[in-house]
Amino acid sequence: MIYFAKWKIAFILIVCALGLAYAAPNFAGRDSVSKMPAWLPNKQVSLGLDLQGGSHLLLQVETGAVIQEQLEAVMDGIRAEMRSERIRYRDLGVLPGAEENEGHGVSVTINDLAEFEQARNAIRDLEPQAQISSDAGTGVIALTFSETEINARRLAALSQSIEIIRRRIDETGVREPTIQAQGGQRILVQLPGVDDPERIKQLLGTTAKMTFHLVDVRNSRAEALAGRVPPGSRLMPSADEQNPDGSPLMYLIEKRVMISGENLVDAQPTFDSQSAQPVVSFRFDSRGAKKFGDVTTENVGRPFAIVLDGKVISAPVIREPILGGNGQISGGFTVQGAQDLALLLRAGALPAPLTILEERTVGPGLGKDSIEAGKFASVIGLIAVVVFMALAYRRFGLMADVALAMNIFLILAALSVLQATLTLPGIAGIVLTIGMAVDANVLVFERIREEVRAGRTPISAIDAGYSRALKTIVDANVTTLIAAVLLYLFGSGPVRGFAVTLAIGIVTSLFTAIMLTRLMVVTWLRRAKPKELKV
Repeated sequence: MIYFAKWKIAFILIVCALGLAYAAPNFAGRDSVSKMPAWLPNKQVSLGLDLQGGSHLLLQVETGAVIQEQLEAVMDGIRAEMRSERIRYRDLGVLPGAEENEGHGVSVTINDLAEFEQARNAIRDLEPQAQISSDAGTGVIALTFSETEINARRLAALSQSIEIIRRRIDETGVREPTIQAQGGQRILVQLPGVDDPERIKQLLGTTAKMTFHLVDVRNSRAEALAGRVPPGSRLMPSADEQNPDGSPLMYLIEKRVMISGENLVDAQPTFDSQSAQPVVSFRFDSRGAKKFGDVTTENVGRPFAIVLDGKVISAPVIREPILGGNGQISGGFTVQGAQDLALLLRAGALPAPLTILEERTVGPGLGKDSIEAGKFASVIGLIAVVVFMALAYRRFGLMADVALAMNIFLILAALSVLQATLTLPGIAGIVLTIGMAVDANVLVFERIREEVRAGRTPISAIDAGYSRALKTIVDANVTTLIAAVLLYLFGSGPVRGFAVTLAIGIVTSLFTAIMLTRLMVVTWLRRAKPKELKV
């Protein structure tokens, strides 16, 4: 145990040098770090919501809207099937469910009972997961979903909402956000260091469901405004255009969705080459590009409405076929508005609207107090450990103190490189690590003491001390590491922060105790060649 290969010495020195280099930015101001060259380590430890302040949001996912939308899609499918089979029907509608404003199925009545069985077979194929019930006497056919199926769709909407929220937050550059489900319909969002919570709320509150529709030019818009909306069309307000009286301009558009935003693969804020106004350029995938090309080829000269969340943001006239799958959206955007819309389109549409149930803004004052208290506890703990080791083990204790200081630098370096969020429980994990970091050294030094008392020579005592204490050191630290891993896997939020710093501290303390301290002891032993040890 007292022999060190040259590659081991080089490895220890390189790790220590890297630890000092990557920990150094944490002792400089953020302005100074931002001015450092890119090739130098310039990452600092990310502080959690409880340390640097930020926004705390609790969101409600309106899963009822998802179920309702899916039932309307089933109704559209039934209409199309009945039209293609030339079956007459009536009373097509949604069956009310147990939840308020939420259905659980669709029913329709067939006019001609002779066509009942044909209609039943056509409807059955629309939704294989649904249960079909019918009454040949009255001609009623009902397509219903079980509670299990409805719950599965609610959970799918919740999971999809979490993923899309995560994409939107990541696009804004917020570091280490906490986004997790709470129950079956709520999402907790914590955003450390957010200085513009209103913009974040606007981004999260926008469904960003984009569709492309043809403007209905065959029917009179005036008649539709008078209340006679033709079948297959609907009135939709403009997002920014207004009538002279201040009311939003209404468009008469066809209900049929020509292209969905699901076919978008990219959206970027740009400037129009002619007007120099901010616009959003978008690009479809291969399937969307084909649809876009077909629609624009067949409808040259017709207005083509771009609808976002139920409002027409632009309705340009198709001048010529657009075959490349690329286009742009113009609508009087500001630069920030174009950036936000492009962000929303890239991240994808939310499957359901979100409602903010709870909003809290955490000020940095509490975090500053917590940091100062954590620093004070860390310094007191560090001084106490350093003094004890020096008094108890003399020269060897001072070597352990040097290794302890290096251990703290390595923890800071690891947190900086991993960009792990440091929370108040994380500071507690560091304070705990300070005390645990010298445990391995205490075990070794006590074993060396026993060997010296047994009459061994210095070289033999040190060799035996490290050899016999190694197994105990590894066992003790591995069991604690297992506990930290389990805390991280099954915990959340602050518990995970504690687990991360504890796990990093265990790994770095093993390195400093088994390798760094031993290197210093062996180097001193070879140079001093003492005849007796004073441990």
